[in-house]
Amino acid sequence: MTTASRALAQLAAWPDLTEARPSCGTGRALRSATAEIAHFHSGRLVDLHLSTRMIQHFENHLSHSSAIRLVPGSHWATLSLECDSDIDLLMTLVSVALQAHQGRPDHDAAPPPPCNGHFGVVLAPERAGDG
Repeated sequence: MTTASRALAQLAAWPDLTEARPSCGTGRALRSATAEIAHFHSGRLVDLHLSTRMIQHFENHLSHSSAIRLVPGSHWATLSLECDSDIDLLMTLVSVALQAHQGRPDHDAAPPPPCNGHFGVVLAPERAGDG
């Protein structure tokens, strides 16, 4: 079982999250009642919909983590899940993402912002490896 599949199984048990088809069409997704929250693109890469506001608020902390890649202008952060501490970080950030989207309904007319999967996010070599 990959690190991402272990994380997905844990998060899928959260009462505020349900499994869904990702808007990008790749992998598996979790969503809240109001927004897509996470896209699991591979055995180790997860895009997390934090919102621009939350990314700006926590940018200094997020940019210092070797497990996280930020794409300028994106509403999503990409996490590389390689060990249990990365899963712990994901759990914390999913809580932040749920808070960011609480009370902000997803409007049918407005598609969700694209995740980082379409940017071809590449993680630094020191984080590369089989998940």
